[in-house]
Amino acid sequence: MKKKKLIWQIPFLLILIIGTIVIIRQQHNTPYQKDTGFIFGTIYHITYQSDTNYQQEIETELKKVDQSLSPFNKTSVITQVNQGKDIEVDEMFTEVFRMAESISKETNGAFDITVAPMVNLWGFGFKQGVPPTKSKIDSIKTLVGYEKVALEKGRIIKQNPKIMLDCSAIAKGYGSDIVARFLKKKGISNFMVEIGGEIVVNGVSEKQVPWHIGINKPTDDSTNTSQEIQDVLDITDIAMATSGNYRNFYYKNGKKYAHTIDPKTGYPVQHNILSATVLAKNCATADAYATSFMVMGMEGAKQILKKHPDLCAYLIYADEKGQNKIWYSPSLKNKILNK
Repeated sequence: MKKKKLIWQIPFLLILIIGTIVIIRQQHNTPYQKDTGFIFGTIYHITYQSDTNYQQEIETELKKVDQSLSPFNKTSVITQVNQGKDIEVDEMFTEVFRMAESISKETNGAFDITVAPMVNLWGFGFKQGVPPTKSKIDSIKTLVGYEKVALEKGRIIKQNPKIMLDCSAIAKGYGSDIVARFLKKKGISNFMVEIGGEIVVNGVSEKQVPWHIGINKPTDDSTNTSQEIQDVLDITDIAMATSGNYRNFYYKNGKKYAHTIDPKTGYPVQHNILSATVLAKNCATADAYATSFMVMGMEGAKQILKKHPDLCAYLIYADEKGQNKIWYSPSLKNKILNK
């Protein structure tokens, strides 16, 4: 009886083995498409395994994000909201606003989509070394605060009509998520989406291994041409975003700080983090928390990471001597190449 059973099982095993070989060969033979373009004021690179090139459709999806969330687009939803027009916001705007609202609460306002006027106020001060006056900062502070805006019945309600929304610290990450969703809908499982440094990876690369993604080394480089790599991560099925204006430092009492404004105080933060890289399930979340960590500093970031085990981070900071040091979540140790 056992022999008969075994004989019957052999053809099924052969079919299974042959089928697996065919699928593997098909995967190896399917080419990887490589698309590059310009969106949201930055360059995108998208690599995906497919017989079909979807760049035109991908750009259509990205333009939808731009039409919803770009403050530089004169007809976008966010522009009309900032102009005080009584409009019903779209699904993309709603999704990003709700996400931003949640992360603002989680970070006690370190992430805040109303902070742009304060950042713009300091822009000149950073470059010229002449900080804005306290009265000017106090005046702008009345227009900053995530709790001063709400989304009710599809419309944005502002406590002050002069409040401006700017989703630039979450929109690029969200754009990467939108492309990732599109590729998955097309049945594509191996891809890497990168928009201005905000990344989503899935499956394997052309080399049939997880994706190798570099983290830039912070350098005093006003020309923005240095692309030295601090470390390389071996990752898949995850999103990653980096925040840190580390090519434009300011110095105080001989110490080096990145240009980051605390939405609550209206002043530059004086933490020693120069670059925050966050890995999360989606890129919008990673993008927003990376910005938050630049505001919160090392201890604040570690508190959030304890509370949210689904997040992990790679932080580059300046020690007492001004030397660059790194700290990363223990769960990242096995993902850093050569560690």
